[in-house]
Amino acid sequence: MTTHRIKVMIVDDSAVVRQTLGQIVQSDGQLELVGAHSNPLFAMKALEQVWPDVLVLDVEMPGMDGITFLKTLMKTKPLPVIICSSLTTKGAAMTLEAMAAGAVEIIAKPTAGLKAHLHSIGSEMLIAIKAAAKANMNRVFQRTIADEKNTLIKTAQQLLLSTENVAMQQTTDRIIALGTSTGGTQVLEFICRALPVTVPGIVVVQHMPEAFTRAFAERLDKCSVVTVKEAENNERILPGHVYIANGGLHLQIRRQGAYYYTMLKDGPAVSRHKPSVNVLFDSVASSAGKNAIGVILTGMGDDGARGLLTMRQAGAVTYAQDEHSCVVYGMPKEAVKAGAVQHILPLDQIAEVLAAIRAA
Repeated sequence: MTTHRIKVMIVDDSAVVRQTLGQIVQSDGQLELVGAHSNPLFAMKALEQVWPDVLVLDVEMPGMDGITFLKTLMKTKPLPVIICSSLTTKGAAMTLEAMAAGAVEIIAKPTAGLKAHLHSIGSEMLIAIKAAAKANMNRVFQRTIADEKNTLIKTAQQLLLSTENVAMQQTTDRIIALGTSTGGTQVLEFICRALPVTVPGIVVVQHMPEAFTRAFAERLDKCSVVTVKEAENNERILPGHVYIANGGLHLQIRRQGAYYYTMLKDGPAVSRHKPSVNVLFDSVASSAGKNAIGVILTGMGDDGARGLLTMRQAGAVTYAQDEHSCVVYGMPKEAVKAGAVQHILPLDQIAEVLAAIRAA
């Protein structure tokens, strides 16, 4: 019986990237390179002859940019797309636009030492491609941001909160911890849009390269009535705030008196990731115990399963996103297998549950 190989197409204006990624793809017997093109116009012609299972796409290219190309694909025949983006401010903004348009994963590339870097992350790229090939594209969101409307709502709700219950801004007895990876950018946007400012402080690990987490937080902040920000070290966690773990650093929490504070720490990757969901969940278990709520969302691998079990054993209420609503049912599946999950819910119900929780 012949095993189907995963068809991969690369679109990048860098000959070095095309050659190096092509070699990486061809080194794995489970993958088949079906094209490596310098711009989307050539790729569109190639797509008339062969349709890949996974597309690896640069976003900054001459002619038709990667974003326009991606949006065109998603409107006609969606397929899993991995964004291979430069570690620049412009690259970060365009990458997040691509994620909002339906891309499922990010691979960062530096502006110098490109070939050596790509070889160093070869195994990571292969894992990402294989996970993307299993993505449920029916669960990938395409959303737009209504900046002005949501800014006005946010201002009004925060003013109401400050005048009605000043004490709520000074302490947070409960805390929510979320962990996600592949497909998580769209899922987090969906959840953040649903949250009121009365929700407890939320700490989040989204597997994402370090150049992109600040821009991602800023994007979520614009479409949410809650405040979303990249976490800073030793800041008090407040209700109505969502703190996104910095790429390249582990996010933990600690409790001092009635307050929770963030802690950012360097160190080795845990469960292949930095930041790691396990590291965050372990700290939430020890610092918040039964006052915590833990949620594991769409993503590949098993990061977060052990930490969520620790949270449950410490008395926290734990949730997992169900298979049907996941882009990749990897992390939730492993958490369920570990006995870490009390409630398995579709994404819309998870958002409803979190929105109903009050800080104190």
